[in-house]
Amino acid sequence: MSTPEGARRLTVDGEVFEVRPSEHHQGYDFDWITGPNSGYGFSGNGPHMDDQALVAQIRSFLQQIDPATGYIAD
Repeated sequence: MSTPEGARRLTVDGEVFEVRPSEHHQGYDFDWITGPNSGYGFSGNGPHMDDQALVAQIRSFLQQIDPATGYIAD
């Protein structure tokens, strides 16, 4: 599978995310590649984030996930 231009893959706590600059806002879109739900992910605000900030956003997202559904818990 090819990675879109400007995107990169980050592995955080065993989970793989494709991270790319958002086309819709100043920030990034995160696609959860190894997640249980195809096409699921999130968007984060903040231009020019370094890897440490991107990893922090991914960890925050993962902490919200309901293990039974693979989606953010209600």
